[in-house]
Amino acid sequence: METTCVLIKPDAMKAHHIGAIIDRLEKAGLEITGCKMLSLAPQMLAEHYAHILQKPFYPEVEEFMRSAPVIVLAVAGQGAVAKVRALAGPTDPKKADKGTIRADFGTDVMVNAIHASDSVEAARDELARFGVQ
Repeated sequence: METTCVLIKPDAMKAHHIGAIIDRLEKAGLEITGCKMLSLAPQMLAEHYAHILQKPFYPEVEEFMRSAPVIVLAVAGQGAVAKVRALAGPTDPKKADKGTIRADFGTDVMVNAIHASDSVEAARDELARFGVQ
């Protein structure tokens, strides 16, 4: 049993895809064990996106991620990290298979409905950062 972190991003929030995304996670046998809606502060985003903070496109990422609240989910289950990433599909929705969350709800590499942690360790750090258990 492992736990991963999912962020339902501002585009999915504004388009009212929250229920559909959670439904897909639960139908895949995963359990929502923590949930919190919050507006992301600049410092929190700088920490979350430290790997791209110095990139010229970071201000656009920050503006997008602050454009609406997000929902942070702790999602648990057998192989949760890999299972959620498979349900999400590739970061670029144009390269994602039909039926994945990003193919169905995303529009580009930034506006792609959800963030899914890439490891148990990253999930632990992200859930702590966002105050979700």
